[in-house]
Amino acid sequence: WRASYLWLVSSFSELYCWCGCGQSVKNPQNPVKFHPEFVPEIHPFLGFDLCGIESSIQSRWVFTAPIGDLAEVCVRVVAMARLVVVIVAVAMAAWWAVAAVEGLGINWGTQATHPLPPKAVVQLLKDNGIAKVKLFDTDFAAMSALAGSGVEVMVAIPNKDLATMASDYGNAKDWVKKNVKRFDFDGGVTIKYVAVGNEPFLKAYNGSFINITLPALQNVQNALNDAGIGDRIKATVPLNADVYESTVPSAGRFRPEIAGLMTDIVKFLAKNNAPFTVNIYPFLSLYLDEHFPINFAFFDGGSTPVNDGGIMYTNVFDANFDTLVAALKAVGHGDMPIIVGEVGWPTDGDKNARVDLAQRFYAGLLKRLAANVGTPARPNQYIEMYLFGLVDEDMKSVAPGSFERHWGVLRYDGQPKFAMDLAGQGRNTMLVPAKGIEYLPKTWCVINTNAKDVSKLGDNINFACTYADCTPLGFGSSCNGMDTNGNASYAFNAYFQAQSQKEEACNFQGLAVPTETDPTTAQCNFTIQIKSSAAAAAAAPVAAGVVVAALAQLLLLW
Repeated sequence: WRASYLWLVSSFSELYCWCGCGQSVKNPQNPVKFHPEFVPEIHPFLGFDLCGIESSIQSRWVFTAPIGDLAEVCVRVVAMARLVVVIVAVAMAAWWAVAAVEGLGINWGTQATHPLPPKAVVQLLKDNGIAKVKLFDTDFAAMSALAGSGVEVMVAIPNKDLATMASDYGNAKDWVKKNVKRFDFDGGVTIKYVAVGNEPFLKAYNGSFINITLPALQNVQNALNDAGIGDRIKATVPLNADVYESTVPSAGRFRPEIAGLMTDIVKFLAKNNAPFTVNIYPFLSLYLDEHFPINFAFFDGGSTPVNDGGIMYTNVFDANFDTLVAALKAVGHGDMPIIVGEVGWPTDGDKNARVDLAQRFYAGLLKRLAANVGTPARPNQYIEMYLFGLVDEDMKSVAPGSFERHWGVLRYDGQPKFAMDLAGQGRNTMLVPAKGIEYLPKTWCVINTNAKDVSKLGDNINFACTYADCTPLGFGSSCNGMDTNGNASYAFNAYFQAQSQKEEACNFQGLAVPTETDPTTAQCNFTIQIKSSAAAAAAAPVAAGVVVAALAQLLLLW
């Protein structure tokens, strides 16, 4: 009897089994190529050690057995592996049985001081039956967590990298190798799309990306093609809905100043069987126009329809979508697949950014998606779309508006904000919350009511709100209307939590003190941050740097 090893590697598609003695298994004839970026780890599973990549879809079992029994052990282990494959398949089927409506995905943004752990997010997606996710980069932790999950992924190249992609085809090839091919293997990440930039033609960018977006798109798609994966992974450009315009949907055309460029982009997408991706925000129609009929932003009627040659439009989403259909038709590609890359409703930061309105919007949207209503221009068909977004992000720019940090259907900690039936059946159900989330101690930072000198209160509020999220204090927001002490306490606590409750983060020249008494009111929630290994608390210099004096003065007046 001698110690021998039997190695088995299983996947959904194939099984391998080979035997060897002692160290002879170091060079088997048919070695399994584990991806170098994934480090094996030991898991207790069904009574024996399972050593495999994080996805656990492709796995390696290690057994010891007497040499004479190797053949019998091999047969038994193969049978066990097949059983495991069946069990996993049944589990996957159970997951999809409770999946969200067809074509539904969600945007996963991470611009937060304390982002949720990636593994918790992936489990959250699975628990809620969300089969697709759209990223804004290719963060390694997120990609690793998605490996083997079965969740379809749209990865992204940020706008800041478009020039690099456009300037040299070699850069695009390197990017595809590092960020797509790296994760493209059995049990890896199911990448379906590569988003080249994000809304690069926004008028606010003043043409910064006009000349580089198409070359970047071409180089990335060609790199995907040359890598042998372009037939199943497509490059696309998520565009804002302001790239087209019209008074009625049927007359939709691309904006005159970019019409030629948009035509070239559409032709390239069509050549590669890639979809057109657009972000549609009914909320912004309401936010940007005080005379916009509020009911036209929703799907439950109550607004005067728009008559387009006898076709009645009862909501702005349909009208917007069909304006794009008409614009595509005008350049010869009226049947091009359209993905709605972002659609949603914020819950704070504006008088119309409210939980009740977000719930109303999503209820109507999901009901229509479940019924495959389509739009007047494309009736009776499902629309592939990604909700925006998964969780609130307290580090997003507020240049477009204070609501930018409150798009999540979940709170910063992965807890649901309101009832939401992703199956579109109108049930009064809550999303499954994130699991295993740990919080910082129940300690808040509030104004020191015994402070003798409050002359620098405004400066300190400025400082806190420069490095933390004070948007709930704004006009029409959830914490609007508190007195000066309440505003100061909210600002101080927001900063204290953003800095992971560091002791020195609750002083503010003697104007603040820590407390274990929750200052939350019926109107305003004072948060406790979560523990996060990726906590990215904004570095706060001794001086405030750029401050928001107007905000501080406004808060002091309330």
